[in-house]
Amino acid sequence: MFTSLLLPCFFLLFLLLLFHNKFLENHQESPRIIHAYEHVQVAESACDGTLYPDLCVSTVSAVLPELRRKTLPEIIAATINVTMKEVRTASSNCSSLRRKLNKKLEPLELRALEDCLELFSYTASDLSKIFSDLKASSAQEKYYDDLRTLLSAAMTNQYTCLDGFAYSKNNTREIIQGRLKRISHHASNALAMVRKLKRRSRKLIEEDSPVVARMRRDGFPAWMKKSDRRFLQSAANSTNSTSYDLIVAQDGSGNFSTINDALNAAPNNSNTRFVIYIKSGAYYEYVDIPRSKTLISFVGDGIGKTLIKGNRSVIDGWTTFRSATVAVVGNGFIATGITIENYAGAVKHQAVALRSGADFSAFYRCSFVGYQDTLYVYSNRQFFRQCDIYGTVDFIFGNAAVVFQNCSLYARRPLDNQQNIFTAQGREDPNQNTGISILNCKVAAAADLLPVVTQFQTYLGRPWKQYSRTVYLLSKIESVVDPKGWLEWNGTFALSTLYYGEYQNRGPGSNTSGRVNWPGYHVINSSAEASQFTVENFIQGSLWLPSSGLPFYLNLTATS
Repeated sequence: MFTSLLLPCFFLLFLLLLFHNKFLENHQESPRIIHAYEHVQVAESACDGTLYPDLCVSTVSAVLPELRRKTLPEIIAATINVTMKEVRTASSNCSSLRRKLNKKLEPLELRALEDCLELFSYTASDLSKIFSDLKASSAQEKYYDDLRTLLSAAMTNQYTCLDGFAYSKNNTREIIQGRLKRISHHASNALAMVRKLKRRSRKLIEEDSPVVARMRRDGFPAWMKKSDRRFLQSAANSTNSTSYDLIVAQDGSGNFSTINDALNAAPNNSNTRFVIYIKSGAYYEYVDIPRSKTLISFVGDGIGKTLIKGNRSVIDGWTTFRSATVAVVGNGFIATGITIENYAGAVKHQAVALRSGADFSAFYRCSFVGYQDTLYVYSNRQFFRQCDIYGTVDFIFGNAAVVFQNCSLYARRPLDNQQNIFTAQGREDPNQNTGISILNCKVAAAADLLPVVTQFQTYLGRPWKQYSRTVYLLSKIESVVDPKGWLEWNGTFALSTLYYGEYQNRGPGSNTSGRVNWPGYHVINSSAEASQFTVENFIQGSLWLPSSGLPFYLNLTATS
């Protein structure tokens, strides 16, 4: 009897002990479960609003074990660090691919791979700077605009790499596009998170800036010598000056007879401006100002007097990116009084005269002459003042943040089966700070189009990419522009995601009553909305244009 009662008691005690041990195990694990839950919550909060949230959450969760203790700049920096590793791997893969398939690929494909490798190097450099800026204590305030600019450019680089294979007959694009899109998605997520950072007021940034803080009312830094100021003023007005670092002249009266020889002699990574005077003449050269050549100025004798000419085109086996007569990457580049031309002709289709991917680049009293894809405003912040641009199809295109102020845009006679389109802007992401702003410009027909202007349709722009953004502000638009104003790229593509705007334009082609009725098209009625696209707000011109010596105004008008 006693034994029969004892056995159930022992069994019950065993169950109690087992339950107790299990309880202790669960009690010990619960903090880990709670911590993991909080970890995911922090990641989801940081990634809220990104276009690729799953990738964002998985990335930041994996690389930051103590996520709840990290600031938003630290979370963005971790994302950038992962992206840099992806870029290095993509670059290595492209190098291997080029070696393995060297004899099987056509010249266009080999050049496209070369483009990719160059663009990877730009991206790696930009991401490294972003990472460094984010580590600074004032990153979220002082570097806000720089972070957005560099991330926007990093994304553009990846899509440009892929675009180079548009006419490829092999599957090279398919081989590399997965990793490139992943890089772009990482950059997109970082860009969306940057938008959450606090932007410091322009006044406080100017007070802290080592350059802007010393700006005088005359628009020059206090440390600049009076002779240098006079030089910049004279160079900007295309008058003769003797204060040049080097002179290029075909007749032997200068230091060099070619532009490239002078450029090679210029210092690398300079912190002071280096000015190359290019005397009148036609220079048949392809000029590439690399990233290492910073603060370079080209000063010519004027439009139509100093000319740089080339004729590369896609039809002849060059990528659009590589077809440029002049390509600028070195930051702070300035050109005045020069004509840059691609004379390949309309039948050669894409043929670029100038490609600029230089941050803080400026062009004054220059002309750009071509047909399709004349002016490639590739990336970063750019300014054009009193320049003439000639072309036919998409002849101002790219994904820079660029302002054209007091310029003249001329549509030329295209091929018989073509239409003229002034712009084709390439914004891929709604958070990119890019777009084309055309302010107080003239939009007209060139001399060769005028006699046959009724035979061709001409439009203000069309959406090259999903979030294409272009505005015409206070400009004179001639009757050359079709009443519809804007042209579709392909069916309904981008019509609801683009941003096209017109604000208080004048002239017979400015009437908006017959314009397209796309969701993304706007007749801008508010000066506050239009002011988003000025030199001050769109390209932060007050921080860098004063020291250029070029004329400009910050707001909608010179008197505002």
